Order: sequence, then C-alpha cells, then structure tokens
Amino acid sequence: MALSSYLTKDYTTAMTDTATLYIVPTPIGNLDDMSARAIRVLSEVNWIAAEDTRHSARLLQHFSIGTKTLSLHEHNEDKRTAMLCERLKGGESVALISDAGTPLISDPGFVLVRKCRELGISVSALPGPCAAITALSASGLPTDKFIFEGFLPVKTQAREGALSALLDRPFTTVFYEAPRRILDTVTDIQRVLGERNIVVAKELTKTFETYASGSAQDVIDYLTAEPAHQKGEFVVMIAPAQINEQAIPSEAMSLLNTLCEHMPLKKAAAVVASHYDLKKNALYQAGLDAKA
Repeated sequence: MALSSYLTKDYTTAMTDTATLYIVPTPIGNLDDMSARAIRVLSEVNWIAAEDTRHSARLLQHFSIGTKTLSLHEHNEDKRTAMLCERLKGGESVALISDAGTPLISDPGFVLVRKCRELGISVSALPGPCAAITALSASGLPTDKFIFEGFLPVKTQAREGALSALLDRPFTTVFYEAPRRILDTVTDIQRVLGERNIVVAKELTKTFETYASGSAQDVIDYLTAEPAHQKGEFVVMIAPAQINEQAIPSEAMSLLNTLCEHMPLKKAAAVVASHYDLKKNALYQAGLDAKA
C-alpha cells in the first residue's frame, strides 16, 4: 500500500462510526499501555459497556473520559445484549471493555458480539494488551503453535483430567490461574506431567513483574519461598511434550506394509510420510527393519 493510501485510510478512521460496537483493550497493569486510539474511541462513543463499572471508573477518570457507562458481566450479559443491540440499531455507538486486557479473552462479551454479527451490526476490534500473548512472547517457550485454555477447572480431579490431555500435546499450552490456586495447580502439573518445563508469569507490566521458569518443582520452590510470590494474577505456560520422531504409529506401519506389496519401499515410504506427516527416512528405515 502506498504511503498516501495508508494515510488516507488512517484518516477515514479518525472518528468513530455510529451503530458500531467497538472491542477496546485496556491496560493489564501499566497505564502507559493505553493506546491513543483506545482513548479516542472511549471518549467518542455513546456508551461504554464495562465488566465492572466501579473498577473501570478509575481508568476512565485517569484519562478524563466522561462517557456514560453500564455494566456487562456474566450474570447480566443476555439482558444487556438485547438492550445494547437496540441502541446500536438506533444509531448509537458502544465500546466494550473488561477489567483489564482484551475483552472476551476469558472475559464477558461473546454473547453481545455474536448477536451483533447475527443482526448485521458493525463490530470493530482494536488491538491491544492481552496477558496471555504478553506472557507467551517473553516465556522462551515455542510460539509457532500454541493453545490458550483459559482457566483450568477448580476441583482437583477435573483439573488433573484437563492436564492429562497435555501428556502428548506437541505445542505450548497457556492458561490463567488465580493466586489462591496457583500452588495447587503447579503441584498438579508436577503430579500429572512430571518434570515438564513450565513458565509462570505474574504481575505483568507492573513494578514487580516476575517470570519463574524451570521444572514444576523449581516453580513450587519459588512460590513457597515467600508468601508474596503467590499473590497477583498468573499466566501459566507449559512446554510441549517431547515427541519421539522415530516412533512410527502402528496404522502408518500397516499402510506401509500394504503399499510395499504394490510399489518399491522408497515410494511407499514417501506416500505414508506425506499422509501421516512423518519423516520419510524414518519410515524407509522402519520398512527395511521389517523386511529384515
């Protein structure tokens, strides 16, 4: 895109549009992370739907934003959605914010956004702070492929069941945890996953931002060293399982043996490797071993 086109496009979005729902991220700790666009949108919309209006009042006051607010949380989202959609259809604009970070990421807002999409109401999301992405980017764990799980189950048995699904997961897993459960959760990780490498981040973007990494026992040692280490909001990240690339699934070997009856081993290995996303050389060697 030419610079002149970019500037024209940017200028056309300088004012908020009527009848639009804006998804507006807010800082997760450091108020300097509030974007100029977020401040402008919150100042210009007709309504701000906030997870907790009392909590958000401090943020809005800090940036001298006087827009009217109303609450939208898990207990009133259905009722508020109907009311806000009527206002949006009437030409008013609405901004959705959560207590911190990007709305809808383990926060309310899904019902409202889905209904707006169903009704053809414009939805515009602003980029901004998100604890999961912030923590992951500095964790030192693989980021080419990952899954965000939200919060783990509260009860121990259910939590252990959820963690068991990670035994063979070949990519990084990210989830949030509350301070009162963080030690129990890391203890369960150790019991279910053994000494898998994990990273725990707390107080992101704040003065006492901390990353504790290593084995589960290393993190337990950190958490129990001082009571303050278990305070704050946590992001827990678990490294991928170490997969033995030489291991050939039985169904892949079965197909390889069948194909070898109709084509050379080298060609059969290439076909099976493509089908199962395996290493061709490993399949070829497995085929030689089977023949031997």
